[in-house]
Amino acid sequence: LAETIKEEKASAGFQINHAGRFAQAAEPVAPSAVPAFGKTPHPLTTREIRTIQKQYARAALRVKKAGFDLVELHGGTGYLLAQFVSPRTNKRTDAYGGLLENRIRFPVEVLNEVKDLVGDFPVGYRFLADEWLPDGLNLEESKVLAKALEENGVAYISVMGGTYESFFLPEIVKKSRRPGYMVSLAAAIKKDVKAPVITAGRISTPALADSIIKEKKADLIGLARMLWVDPEWPAKARQGRDGAIIKCSPKCDACLQLVMQGKPAFCPRWKKEKRAEYKALFR
Repeated sequence: LAETIKEEKASAGFQINHAGRFAQAAEPVAPSAVPAFGKTPHPLTTREIRTIQKQYARAALRVKKAGFDLVELHGGTGYLLAQFVSPRTNKRTDAYGGLLENRIRFPVEVLNEVKDLVGDFPVGYRFLADEWLPDGLNLEESKVLAKALEENGVAYISVMGGTYESFFLPEIVKKSRRPGYMVSLAAAIKKDVKAPVITAGRISTPALADSIIKEKKADLIGLARMLWVDPEWPAKARQGRDGAIIKCSPKCDACLQLVMQGKPAFCPRWKKEKRAEYKALFR
C-alpha cells in the first residue's frame, strides 16, 4: 500500500487506533466502566494500560517498516486515547484519572512509547478538541493536551470535534452541515501551539480551503469525506476546475451511518459502476 501511494508522488501516512469502549468486541476495554452501545467495558488495570502502550509502539514500528512516511495516533472521535482524557469516560482515581494532568498521562505516554521505538519518524495525532457534550471534554481542557503533545515532539495535530455519542444529536447534525464547521476548533488550538495544525470538516471547496490557510486558522487541510466522494478533488482544484468537483451532500451521512452499523462505507454519489464494483469486494 505504501509503495502504491508513493508511486503517485504522494506521501504515505498510516493511522493506528484502539477503539476502547466503542470497539465491536465481546468485552470492550476502557479507562472506566462507562457503558457504550449497550455494553459495559472492562476498566483497564495499570498492567493492561502498559501492555496497550507497548502495542501502540509495536504497531507504529510496523507502519515504519512497511514503508510509510508517517504514523498517526487516533486520539479523536471518542476512541481510547480520548476516553482517558475525557472526564465523561474517565472516572479513575489512580495516576491516570481525576486531575487533568493525570487524564492526559495515557496519550502522552503512548506518544513517547511510540517515539522511543520508531526513532526519527514523524508521529502525528488525530485530536479531539471538544466532545460537544455537557459533561465531556471541552476546548479549554484539550488545549492542555495539545501543549503536552507538542512538548513531547508530536509532528502535527489534526483537530476535530464530536464523538459517536454526539454526532447524531440534532444540534450537532445542524452544525455539521455548515462548511468548515470544525475550523474554529483548529484555529483555537493553533493559537496555543507551534506544531502544524490540520483542520477538516466539510471543507468542500478550494476557495474555502484557501481562505483557511490565508487567514492562518490552520496549516494544512484535511479533506476526508470530500476525497471519498471525489478522489480527484486536489487535482481539479490545482487545475482550476472547481466546478467539476463532485460535492459531498451535507444532508447525506450515508458513509458514517454504515460505519456505525459495522458495514463497509460507500458513497451514494459515486457512479453506478463504481458502487457496484466496491460492493462486490465485500460479498
